[in-house]
Amino acid sequence: MLSPDHAYSRSARPETTPLWQRPLTRAIQTGLFLTLGMAGYSAMAQDSTAPSADASPAAAPSRVAAAPAGKAASKTLDSVVVTGSLIRRVDAETANPVTVVDSQQIAASGKPTVGDLLQRLPGVAGNATNPGIDNGGGTGASTVSLRGLGDNRTLVLVNGHRVAYSDVNSIPSNMIERIEVLTDGAASVYGSDAIGGVVNFILKDHYNGVQFSADYGMSQHSDGNRRNFSFLAGHSTKRASLMLAVTRQSQNGISATARPYSRYALALENGVPTRLGSSATPSGLIENAAGQYVTLNSGVSGATSLSDYHTYSGAQDSYNYQPYNLINTPQERTNVSLVGSFKFNRHVEGYLDFFYTKTSSASIIAPVPIFANGDDFMVSKDSYYNPFGVNFGTDRSTGNSYNDFNTRLTSLGNRDFASQTYNMQVTTGLRGDFGVGNWQWNADVNYAKVRQKTESNGFLDYPKLEQALGPSFLSSSGVVTCGTAANPISNCTPINIFNVNDPNTVAALKKLIVNPVTEYSYTMKQYEASANGDLFQLPAGSVSLAVGMSYRQESQSDTTDTPGAVAISSGDYAGLCNVVEDCGSVLSGGYNVKEVYGETLIPILADLPGAQALNIDLGSRWSDYSTSGHTVNSKVALEWRPVGDLLVRGTASQVFRAPNISELYAGFAGGAYSATDICDGYTGGHPQACENVPTNGSFQQNNAQIGVKSSGSVAAGYNLKPEHGHSYDLGLVYDPHWVHGLSLSADLWRINLKDTIVDGLDPTTIMDECYYSSKLCSLIKRSGNGQINYINLPTVNLGETWASGIDSTIQYVFAPTHWGQFTASINGTYLSRYDVDTAPGDSSVATTHCAGSYCPSYGEFPHWRGLGTLSWNRGNWNATWTMRYIGRTRIGNSDPAADYSADENINGVVRKIGAYVYNNVSAGYTFSKLHTTVSAGIDNLANKQPPMFYQWGSNSNTDAYTYDQIGRYFWARVAVSL
Repeated sequence: MLSPDHAYSRSARPETTPLWQRPLTRAIQTGLFLTLGMAGYSAMAQDSTAPSADASPAAAPSRVAAAPAGKAASKTLDSVVVTGSLIRRVDAETANPVTVVDSQQIAASGKPTVGDLLQRLPGVAGNATNPGIDNGGGTGASTVSLRGLGDNRTLVLVNGHRVAYSDVNSIPSNMIERIEVLTDGAASVYGSDAIGGVVNFILKDHYNGVQFSADYGMSQHSDGNRRNFSFLAGHSTKRASLMLAVTRQSQNGISATARPYSRYALALENGVPTRLGSSATPSGLIENAAGQYVTLNSGVSGATSLSDYHTYSGAQDSYNYQPYNLINTPQERTNVSLVGSFKFNRHVEGYLDFFYTKTSSASIIAPVPIFANGDDFMVSKDSYYNPFGVNFGTDRSTGNSYNDFNTRLTSLGNRDFASQTYNMQVTTGLRGDFGVGNWQWNADVNYAKVRQKTESNGFLDYPKLEQALGPSFLSSSGVVTCGTAANPISNCTPINIFNVNDPNTVAALKKLIVNPVTEYSYTMKQYEASANGDLFQLPAGSVSLAVGMSYRQESQSDTTDTPGAVAISSGDYAGLCNVVEDCGSVLSGGYNVKEVYGETLIPILADLPGAQALNIDLGSRWSDYSTSGHTVNSKVALEWRPVGDLLVRGTASQVFRAPNISELYAGFAGGAYSATDICDGYTGGHPQACENVPTNGSFQQNNAQIGVKSSGSVAAGYNLKPEHGHSYDLGLVYDPHWVHGLSLSADLWRINLKDTIVDGLDPTTIMDECYYSSKLCSLIKRSGNGQINYINLPTVNLGETWASGIDSTIQYVFAPTHWGQFTASINGTYLSRYDVDTAPGDSSVATTHCAGSYCPSYGEFPHWRGLGTLSWNRGNWNATWTMRYIGRTRIGNSDPAADYSADENINGVVRKIGAYVYNNVSAGYTFSKLHTTVSAGIDNLANKQPPMFYQWGSNSNTDAYTYDQIGRYFWARVAVSL
């Protein structure tokens, strides 16, 4: 394994072929060079009269009907920069497939935050975080995973500027004018991370008045109550604009026991749903000297002999941890935002965007479990309270593993976590025009600071616990004492861990409780300057150019007061923490990136038969990362209007993503995953994966959860490389003049990605890689009896990913009638392919095909997803009906070698999940004289419960990333404008 120093090598390259030798890059660079070569002469040759009003830097952006691209538009139209391009233009429909969610849609959804609203879009799939993720959504955050490629491959912007914290819930909804969602790779435009697409929040830039709003929501079960209060005030003049927004939100948590589908942890065994709990039980799971697993008899206090124990039965003796899990994270959020601008003169304007969000959230999990082997500590055979006469656990001094011993300290109560996240971002700059032609410029500074503090309650000081479980003896004074008669240990109380409910044991354990605090801090500083305008005229229109440069610094630090926490310096991965749940480390690091970019729009034909407009868009970006070297990524896009009603568009882009700050410098964190040991029933043939496992087929995993230790690549000593690939899009937009109000679009897309960065590998993937290809085996740590102690989960490069599909949109604005104005729209995505090959070229490792399936490592990928909306307005009345469609999917693989079965006990079982439709309705009325609007709605109108995924789902037995877990939900809102 490489040392951490290798992660800073500037010689690392995303591909072996130099980028400047690739045909696509070379062609685009040539086009840009020729364009830039004429820029100086052409700019000077422009008419030096003052720019028109529509070119003013203070002009409010607007979306307008499409005009033939490249042709001069009416001066009443505002030229804007649409997400996916750097070129300022009047065309609403370009080569970029962009979905727009406007402020009216946000208001009609009734959502106080936009996370849930965005995650309903058909282009979103996979494992994007949301507050419904148990043991994962504890910060209250929501992220977006376009194309199912992960939220780290979806770039989030506010007014075109990169945000530091990808929690879209932290962006105040009352400040949003619209959300533009680009479903195409855009590395040449925005740099790293824009592989699956871009989510750009466009904020209101002018507002006069004051608005107060309040809403309240509650589920049908009278839980999950939410409250939201917001205030917006603004004042605009010809020279200045200032807006202030304050929001306060809160939502109650919901326990997993509050819904019947999540009340117990369930597995499908021999076709029958079976309660499945943890082997860390209050009565213990103990491997005796004969290798048999036993547990304490019910009602026994103070066990003294082997007769106090009986053979362990998973169905009867396992521990149900569900009462401590949540299907909705309790949270409180306060946001203060300030947006303003000021014109110094007709050519220069200053602007400021400021956001501050504080999010408080909490979560609970079951009382502390003890896995002596998995937690790397030992219960001595010479303990006075050990009736078995054998060692349990792992002796770290020798590396020897002994018999298994699991228990759960229910007498200490549950563990809980309290998180505080502080997110501050300020973007300030100057923008204006050169006074020559229509050239504009911008220079800004983007600074962000994120701090997250988490206090964990109900944990133990494990070094002291291990001492109390070591050798002990009965002294001459009749007191049980730590150590041996020859070497007694002072300030130590021996603990009878074999009976955790004994009052003396409880008292001794309470003295060892610790409440560790971990802190995460992230800082981003970015400096950027850009310019755009028209270079010269061609017969078909103006050649436009946008150029810029930026410098960005990012740094991160992890600190903790966890007992025995370590500072990462050697890259040593094993034995750094005493137990996985109490794992902590101190680590910091950072990097910088320098970038130069350009884009040009060249009109080729216009106003000709079969070519109302034909344009080529070329873009390229050079990036130099201090951690991974430099790269050039380019795009070429084509826009063709054979007739005025039809736009044919296509884009080919190189995409690129450098390892982000967390993937590089995240410290160690512990946890547990529900996973099946690949060596269950092992009969030989794969010794590298099944070390110490008997080969007679008798081996069975004794715990449904596997302990893990995760970290970034630097802590693990892994040399993480950038990932790179290509994105293609080919589509059409049809607005027939003979059907007024109808708009149709369809886009075929494909993404190929190599050297995929996998952040947070799951145990199943690591076991499969080791079993079938002998890779990553060093990450699996087994005890002497074959049971898994824990699995290391570093961030690594692992193989290739392919995804492809079709996006389509139908929108129809009905002609106004006596009954009001109706608008209908349907957005749909058909996913034809989502393949992951973790070992390219190795036929022994099968490619994972996720399209139409639930893949445990990557999430759910039904072939079809859709979102339909019907809205109505009549006078002061309005109403909206939204239908969300999630297509059929399946769990399991019919190939027994895939080791992925819907049934816990039968290989090759595939279980089908039917399609789901969720219906949300809302209605509102505006009291004009009172300047008040009252709205109400119902989410999940039919109260549909999520499908059962059993052992393959989250702890709530379903896919919490995809389906609604709360059930029918009522909400109401009042807004007053002054």
